[in-house]
Amino acid sequence: MRRRAGDRGQVSIELLGMTPLIVLTLVLMWQCVLTGYAYTLAGNAADEGVRAGTAVPPGERYGVCEQAALKHLSAAWKEGATVPHCDGTGYVTADVYLKVPVLFPGSIDFPVTVHGHAGTVEEVKR
Repeated sequence: MRRRAGDRGQVSIELLGMTPLIVLTLVLMWQCVLTGYAYTLAGNAADEGVRAGTAVPPGERYGVCEQAALKHLSAAWKEGATVPHCDGTGYVTADVYLKVPVLFPGSIDFPVTVHGHAGTVEEVKR
């Protein structure tokens, strides 16, 4: 009796056809995770900056705030980080912008930045 070879190798062909789609899906999911992590880092950096900025006089606030905001970021994330705003009277706010990297930090960046914002009441020293 002869075996029919009509379907032989069909699973291998289907797997080869689906492999690019599977890889593309995984890359896009990873990029979404990286974007979410960038939002988390930007928010945390703004929190750290505003926390440090409330403990100093308004004239010295920006330098201390910027240094504290960037302190806990790794070198790869610091490259695209900016702290354009950290001041206020009575209510101190800080803004941090991070660039979203492509696939891993330290590589090229998307032309997209994420924004972290934080604010708190200024400490009163008596």
